[in-house]
Amino acid sequence: MAVTMADISQLRKMSGAGMMDCKKALEEANGDFDKAMEIIRKKGQAIAAKRSDRDAAEGCVLGAENGEFAAIVALKCETDFIAKNEQFVALTKDILDVALAKKSASLEELLASPLADGRSIQDHITDRSGVTGEKMELGFYEFINGATTVSYIHPGNKLATIVAFNQAGVDAQVARDVAMQVAAMNPVAVRPEEVPQKTIDTEMEIARDKARQAGKPENLLDRIAEGALQKYYKENTLLQQEFVKDSKLTIAQYLQQQNKDLTVTAFKRVTLNVD
Repeated sequence: MAVTMADISQLRKMSGAGMMDCKKALEEANGDFDKAMEIIRKKGQAIAAKRSDRDAAEGCVLGAENGEFAAIVALKCETDFIAKNEQFVALTKDILDVALAKKSASLEELLASPLADGRSIQDHITDRSGVTGEKMELGFYEFINGATTVSYIHPGNKLATIVAFNQAGVDAQVARDVAMQVAAMNPVAVRPEEVPQKTIDTEMEIARDKARQAGKPENLLDRIAEGALQKYYKENTLLQQEFVKDSKLTIAQYLQQQNKDLTVTAFKRVTLNVD
């Protein structure tokens, strides 16, 4: 049967595929839209399998909060051109909405969750791969819980942060300031006692080596290394970092100005191609 432009436009709207792909699928399916959609999906599966060894280093990173729950998702692709595509960004937003609604406990659980049409998120990512011809994957899924949660998306959709606080009703600007601090300063932990032991051991050894190369006596190396570690904590743990908007304050002091018991309980930071 003859394929009309109206048919092609309808299938394109349904699938997001290009006009020629829709025309060929409809011709092969003799005008059957369900069969045409299946042809397009199979093409997506083939492309996804063919490009599975490619590097998906670009993508879209979005974060949001829903009361006491906040999440970040990063949908990855091969090129920045696709990462900025409206439909690609919309799919990322749809995935994030599902994560917030279901409070998904893992990336695998999120991938298996359905979107509005009942098909899984993984199926939609595969379909989108077929449309664009690029490898796509849900590269990151992070979430936190807290009495108050906040999110921040850096312009360009390559970097997002989420932060949880121990108290409800945290001032929105204060919460956003802390989320932006995490984005700008990339802390490794909330407080010193949460820094991984492996990181502490590495920093101590680096400090000892520097002191040794500078000719410092062996009996002073541990004391020098401990001093270097305290400096590391000030630069790399969120509550001890200088507040980027006011270097006279640490983040802990900034929060205490709002409420003496206010503190951060957790944060997550996801970035693609951004330091």
